[in-house]
Amino acid sequence: MRERKKQLTYRAISDAAVAMFLERGFDKVSVAEVAAAADISKPTLFRYFPAKEDLALHRFADREDEAARVVGGRAPGASPLEALRRHFLAGLDRRDPATGLCDAPQVLAFHRLLYGTPSLVARLYAYQGRSEAALARALGGGVTARLAAGQVIAVLRILAEENWRRIDAGESADRGYAGAVQAAEEAFVQLRSGLEPEGRG
Repeated sequence: MRERKKQLTYRAISDAAVAMFLERGFDKVSVAEVAAAADISKPTLFRYFPAKEDLALHRFADREDEAARVVGGRAPGASPLEALRRHFLAGLDRRDPATGLCDAPQVLAFHRLLYGTPSLVARLYAYQGRSEAALARALGGGVTARLAAGQVIAVLRILAEENWRRIDAGESADRGYAGAVQAAEEAFVQLRSGLEPEGRG
């Protein structure tokens, strides 16, 4: 019950902050204003969110270990890469915002805020670094696992950014779906085969 209440508080504070950021711009809203809107003190706010950027990126924190959980919970006999491929394709199918293929107005507004604010983009890379570390642990740790995790997380990020770029340019999610699936399939083939095609050397 206590953990659930804490999560509800996290979300309430973050939602209030994001609404203000969307209305006025990230840099024009102070932490003190967010705290006042959430009816808490600044010290209390910083206990929940160590940095102002975290107020906007809370929803990414919820998914930091998603790739690791997919690998850890994969079906018997499925390889980690196949489990991640199926998970990403399923996300495209349901227009999950994390895949970039989502044209819901509130998601569009949030992504424009995110990618239009350099400090948020920089903070997002820190979240992705933690995703990479979690995936590396799920893959068994060591340099080989870290290299694999780095490649996987980079591919997922680039696929999402490319999908978002097309959505931002005016393409609907439904129209972009086939191309997004094709790009994902090609990306996972490249992950499986490496950078050099077989037979070259």
